[in-house]
Amino acid sequence: MRTSLFVMATGLALLAWPAWAAEQVDIQAGDTNLKATLYRPSGPGPFPAVVALHACDGLNWTDGTIELRYAEWGERLAAAGYAVLFPDSFGSRGLKSQCSVRERLVRASRLRTADAAAARQWLQGQTWVVADRVSLLGWSHGASTALWTIRRTGSHRDKTPDFRSAIAFYPNCQRSGLLAWSARVPTLILIGSQDDWTPASQCEQMVAGAKGRSAAATLVVYPNALHDFDRKNLPRQERTGIASTPSPAGRVHIGTDEEAREDAFKRVAEWLAR
Repeated sequence: MRTSLFVMATGLALLAWPAWAAEQVDIQAGDTNLKATLYRPSGPGPFPAVVALHACDGLNWTDGTIELRYAEWGERLAAAGYAVLFPDSFGSRGLKSQCSVRERLVRASRLRTADAAAARQWLQGQTWVVADRVSLLGWSHGASTALWTIRRTGSHRDKTPDFRSAIAFYPNCQRSGLLAWSARVPTLILIGSQDDWTPASQCEQMVAGAKGRSAAATLVVYPNALHDFDRKNLPRQERTGIASTPSPAGRVHIGTDEEAREDAFKRVAEWLAR
């Protein structure tokens, strides 16, 4: 009963949320001083926490303020009792949007996995964080990073607790699928059936291929939803010049899907409360 009540309360907090102040913190990730944005619940804690990884456009707008999608998730999760840390993998290295860059300096399978681990370790070093309840959340390029970070063959090497679970919004599953991906922690993947940037079919094949040798991997495919379906008030539109797409033309479609968006808030609450 306690668990179900907590899940219910968390879900309600994710659906009805107040404005929440963000803090700027610095994290050392190898030789990089990683800038990060932190949303922290009120009170002394300790709190469960989430490392949240941005998509290929980066974490912030050109004016330096955090992009609205991430601000909304940070505020909702903080209201539900989670500390949420957004490491800025691109801006910290002087990079702008990487969506149109084919040969990226900061790859999902390399530097960004190190950033995710550094962010987890930083959170686990704070007295107001429950060290063994740090989960991983990512969008698009950040979601692909999440899949690389928690894959079974990429063993957890440090002495701190591993990520408790992972959530990936519309990742690119092609390469992970070809390399026989499986997860060492429970993983939730949320994607739209009409996503022409990161096709759901590739994630279906990846998850099916991991059956029997992976921690729990749950795939939710939303009918008619596109890439970026959880972004608020985003009219359906075409983007061009995208480097990594199934189509050589580099054209993709994005837009809000309200039904999928609301369902995602509920599912994320349930997944994190496991």
